[in-house]
Amino acid sequence: MDIDLRNRTSYKAIGVMSGTSLDGLDIAAVEFYLNGGKWNFNLLESDTISYTKEWKNKLKTASSLSGELLTKLNSEFGRFIGEQVSIFLRNKNFAPDIIASHGHTVFHQPEKGYTLQIGNGAKIAAIAKTLTIADFRSGDVALGGQGAPLVPIGDKLLFSQFDYCLNLGGFANISFEKDGQRLAFDNCPVNFVLNHFAEKEGFLYDKDGELGRKGNINYELLDKLNGLSFYQLAAPKSLGREWVENEFFPILNDCNISDADKLTTVYEHIAQQISNSVSGNGKMLVTGGGAFNGFLMERIIALCSTKIIIPEKEIIDFKEAIIFAFLGVLRIKNIPNCLASVTGASRDSCGGVVFEV
Repeated sequence: MDIDLRNRTSYKAIGVMSGTSLDGLDIAAVEFYLNGGKWNFNLLESDTISYTKEWKNKLKTASSLSGELLTKLNSEFGRFIGEQVSIFLRNKNFAPDIIASHGHTVFHQPEKGYTLQIGNGAKIAAIAKTLTIADFRSGDVALGGQGAPLVPIGDKLLFSQFDYCLNLGGFANISFEKDGQRLAFDNCPVNFVLNHFAEKEGFLYDKDGELGRKGNINYELLDKLNGLSFYQLAAPKSLGREWVENEFFPILNDCNISDADKLTTVYEHIAQQISNSVSGNGKMLVTGGGAFNGFLMERIIALCSTKIIIPEKEIIDFKEAIIFAFLGVLRIKNIPNCLASVTGASRDSCGGVVFEV
């Protein structure tokens, strides 16, 4: 790797994120710079590439593929990311030092020692003709960690003015400082489940929580969801698609009430789980697609003692892509970007596989 690149104090980076809610491929062009020992950033350009029905189906069903077909999809998705980033760079006239790609999670079972995010980094580097960092999670899992969440190092170094940072994506995750350490964990499923119900009604998602407002809370169901063993575990802990399919959906399916009431109950469950994670009167930054859901935010605000801060749209939409770009910068500088206090690994580590052009 170019020594000059490692020793710089400013970087232009592309962050690429594909979340479990399958909204699309988020691309953020960010400038990072050190000033007095503190990291700062400017979000220069951003875009979301909506998935076609074909791509959404490919990613949704990836976990059921054979080894050969999954390997093929990994390559195809890497090519797709590389092509989309190349188009973005041309359109925005942006020349990055690095690309950092989260990929798309297919499997996440750290308790069994593995996690998989597809989107071949070598393909991205070759097509976009830019040094690329990918596969950020597997190193931490190899060290006994959860491999998630990874965003807290960005919360700590880029968003330190907030007492809590909450992201409402496919899953909710929260991070905060306690006794001089950064702590973080997944709270509960959010859009992964809300979108499931919206799609049954013919919608891509529950816009502004309009569907959620129509039902009534079923307290028996609410108690069963809140009683899931995951919520009794101490951090570090993380969630994946498998947990929802094996633990969460069966409870919903066994409950003989309307889908409208199930959905409203899930909203209340999300708000309660988030409120259980915060205390005091500090400030909580809320980002991710769920921040646009009026009904969800009403319930969170009603139950939380903290002051809720909803930032400008670009930060809501692209905070995770911004931070993955930052993870790439830290990887290039060989600075730890994965915190053992968050993941439970045996030590802090510098995660990500580097693919040079």
